[in-house]
Amino acid sequence: MNPRKLCVVTGARAEYGLLRWLMQEIADDPALTLQTVATGMHLSPEFGLTYRHIEKDGFAIDAKVEMLLSSDAPVGVAKSIGLGAIGFADALQKLAPDLVILLGDRFELLSAASAAMALGLPMAHIHGGESSEGAIDEQIRHAITKLAHLHFVAAGPYRRRVIQMGEQPARVWNVGAIGLDNLTRLALLDRPHLEKAIGFSLAEPTFLVTFHPETLGGETSTLALFAALDHFSKAHILFTQPNADAGGRAISEQITAYVARSSGRAASFSTLGQLNYLSTMKHCTVVVGNSSSGIIEAPALKRATVNIGTRQEGRLRASSVIDCALSESAIVAALHRALSSQFQATLDHIDNPYGDGGGAISARIKDTLKTVPLAGLLQKNFYDLEKSVHVG
Repeated sequence: MNPRKLCVVTGARAEYGLLRWLMQEIADDPALTLQTVATGMHLSPEFGLTYRHIEKDGFAIDAKVEMLLSSDAPVGVAKSIGLGAIGFADALQKLAPDLVILLGDRFELLSAASAAMALGLPMAHIHGGESSEGAIDEQIRHAITKLAHLHFVAAGPYRRRVIQMGEQPARVWNVGAIGLDNLTRLALLDRPHLEKAIGFSLAEPTFLVTFHPETLGGETSTLALFAALDHFSKAHILFTQPNADAGGRAISEQITAYVARSSGRAASFSTLGQLNYLSTMKHCTVVVGNSSSGIIEAPALKRATVNIGTRQEGRLRASSVIDCALSESAIVAALHRALSSQFQATLDHIDNPYGDGGGAISARIKDTLKTVPLAGLLQKNFYDLEKSVHVG
């Protein structure tokens, strides 16, 4: 019997960081063949040509799908989605995988899912059922859920939501947040080795800041954020640059200008890589911004999060996450609360709704992808909750 071909699509640094151990599990299994398609930001010099990180980890890239236009205006993103669908049609037809694996909610994946659907290729979707109501990612995530055939979700409420969308319960597994595998499988750096690796000294406090555009019309200016950070003159600040979303380049330029005038107490990185990023999170004092990593990984590392604005609205939260509006006063108040000794004392007792990982999530997903029957998988029968019993 020929090995089952599993094709992993990745378009961004953070997404690859979540998929990395699943890819390793697939590559190490003689009954499976790993295929890797790199697209989006991975192929862009502006975002660090991060496909090289994939190759450095020992994975061959079977296809590269160029799709990002230089414009990050909404019309540019729309055109990039179209270019991606054309590129994925060619790549997936040539690779002819048995299953296509997609994670999350980025627009590159909508291109891949559309092409896979038209080619009659079954899809497995990871991290469905979640909400990020301040971004178009919300619609993209749910659209991919309806295009996909197998679902691996991060929490019980998300499993119920995917089933509520008409997906068969037997095809939806609650495995926890796959990115938590990194906390077990990666040997995170101690502080001196981290500072040497990134060329930047940490302080008390240190803020790790990631701020993406709110692509559904929310305020994306960083002026309030920068004004708030200036209230903490002793803090050292590490910025990771935003994704290739509409409005992302403007934020990136604003961050670069802020770092330039911050007298050495701030630095920005197009990409830190998963090891350096999680090590920085481990040693920082507060995670700041609107990235999902502040919602999922930071609680597992017992770090406080100040979550700004509406981009992550709708996601489950640990008690370590402090939500605030995108205003100077609100961010300052949230940071003071996060830094308070009372709040810091609660962090050792966080209950993370996404689980503790244990390092086995990727293995569980791989085992299911290896053994699930493929016959009849393309046939999707809508699961009607009104005619069903309790789904768990």
